[in-house]
Formats: sequence, structure tokens, C-alpha cells
Amino acid sequence: MDAEKGPAGMTSVRVRVLIPRREPIMPAIQQTAERFFDACETGKGWEGCQRYCHPDATFSAQAAALDGVDTVQAYTEWMKGLFTPVPDGRYELRAFAIDPDRNSVAAYAVFRGTHTAAGGPVPPTGKQVEADYVYVMQFDGDRIRHMTKIWNDGISMKQLGWA
Repeated sequence: MDAEKGPAGMTSVRVRVLIPRREPIMPAIQQTAERFFDACETGKGWEGCQRYCHPDATFSAQAAALDGVDTVQAYTEWMKGLFTPVPDGRYELRAFAIDPDRNSVAAYAVFRGTHTAAGGPVPPTGKQVEADYVYVMQFDGDRIRHMTKIWNDGISMKQLGWA
């Protein structure tokens, strides 16, 4: 506590109160999820994402475009492959939430890009995609054990001219 003489002989007192934090500013799973999300969404593939996941991390999505993709490794490689026909792909993170009771993190974003290069299911269309999606990452310790992607792939395929 510091005391100072103010105007007209009045004394002002400054008090600094320290309030203990209940949790760290950035829990380990938040940092891991943020780094994984960025690596995945910028096409780094498994090589750039594996340090954030258990080696056998599983994946699920109710999206026809991802039929047969059942590991996080396969999904990160799928995302990496998307950058061949859509080289300007980018994301805008809109919300990020940690659920410490369930050891999970959810990230909501919008992915944008234009089909300008070969490598898609049809020749380049010049069409753009703007897709809302959510990742729910479940952790075991400080690494991702399972990830679910919530995404309407049908709309994205139509936007790109792939359906």
C-alpha cells in the first residue's frame, strides 16, 4: 500500500490486490489445440500435426467427402491434399472454447479458397468455397486422442463446382 499527499492535505491511498488464478492463463490443451488447428488448416499434413496427437488418434465426420477417413493422420493428409486444387485456401477462426471438465477443445472457423489448380475431381472451375466448420478435439493428457469435424461437405462441393 502506498500513501501520497493529495490536494488540500488529503491523503490518497493506492492498494494493489493480487488475486490468485484458479487455472493457468493458457492450459496446455489450449496451446496444443491452437497449434494443431493452425498446422492442419494450413496444409502441413501429418508431419506438421503429429506432435500434437497420439499416434493412433481417431477421426470422425458425417461427411461423404471424408468417407473412409478414420484417423487424424489420414485427415491431416486429406487437408494437405486440398491445397493442391485450392492453393489459396485459408481459414478464419471465429470461436475457440475449452471444456476442461471433458478435456476437450472446440474450434469454429470458416475456410475459404478458390479451385484454380489441377488435382480436384474436375478441372479447375475458378469457383470459390466459403465453408463453416467445427473441430471438436478430445484430449488424453496433453495430446489429441480423437477429433470430430462438423461440416456440411455437400454445400462446399457445390460451391466449388465439384457436385
